Amino acid sequence: MIEWIQEAAAGLKRRIHTQPEIGIMLGSGLEVLADEVQDAVCVRFEDIPHFPVSSVVGHRGELIAGNLGGKDLLICSGRVHYYEGYSMQEVVFPVRVMAACGIKTFIVTNACGALNESLKRGDIVMICDHINLMGDNPLKGSSDFVDLTEAYSSRLRKLALATADKLGICLQSGVYIAISGPAYETPAEIRAYRIMGADMVGMSTVPEVIMANRLGMQVLGLSVVTNMAAGMSGKPLCHQEVIEIAKNSSPQFRALLKGVVKALN
Repeated sequence: MIEWIQEAAAGLKRRIHTQPEIGIMLGSGLEVLADEVQDAVCVRFEDIPHFPVSSVVGHRGELIAGNLGGKDLLICSGRVHYYEGYSMQEVVFPVRVMAACGIKTFIVTNACGALNESLKRGDIVMICDHINLMGDNPLKGSSDFVDLTEAYSSRLRKLALATADKLGICLQSGVYIAISGPAYETPAEIRAYRIMGADMVGMSTVPEVIMANRLGMQVLGLSVVTNMAAGMSGKPLCHQEVIEIAKNSSPQFRALLKGVVKALN
C-alpha cells in the first residue's frame, strides 16, 4: 500500500506542477466548487495509478489542482465509500495521496441527513465531533493509537464561524454519526442515534478524518443537510433528492468554502 501511495502521488505530481498545502474533499452533489478553481488541472481518478474509482452518482471522480481564493489547493471531486465494497484502506487512499503531495489542511464535506429537529434541508453544519458506527476503522491492523479529542480543529472551526458571520451565512454546529450503508437508516435506528447525541447522519467522512488526523493534518468538516432522517418527515429517502438539495445549497456553500480558503494562513 505504501508503494502504491508513492506511485499515485508521483504520477499526480507530474501532472499538476504545483505544491498545494490545502486539500478539499467534495461530497455528493457538491462538486460545483471545482468549477471555480483557476488555472485548473483536472486528473481523472482512473488516470492516477492505483486510485479507487467511485461508482456513485453525484461524484465526479477527479482530482483538481489549481488556485482558489489566492491559494494553491488540491480538490478531490468525489470520493469512494465503504458501502461500494471498498476496504477502509481503499476509502482513505485519496487522503494518504493528498498527504504525500504535501497537504497540511484538509477540508472534508458531505451531504447528510438531519437527526436534530432544529436543522432543515439546505442548512450548512460544521462538524464538531463524530460517532463511528461503520463497524471498521482505517487504522485497523496497525499499532497507531491516534488521539481524536480534537479530530476537527478548533482553530479551523473558529475560522469557519468567523467567515460565515462575515458573509452573513448561518453556520450551525453538530455531531456527525457515520454508518456503513448503503441502506438508509430505519426510524428505530434514528431514534437510537438521537439518544446517542448525534445531529446528522451519513455514510462517509469519518474514515477520511481518522486517517487525516493520523497523518498530522488539521481538519475542518462541513455537512450540507439534504433530508430529514428516516421517520422524521413521512417521506421516503431518495439519493437523487440528496443530490438535488446539495446542488441547490451550492451558492452559500461555495461562498463559505472560498472564504475559509482565502482566510487560511
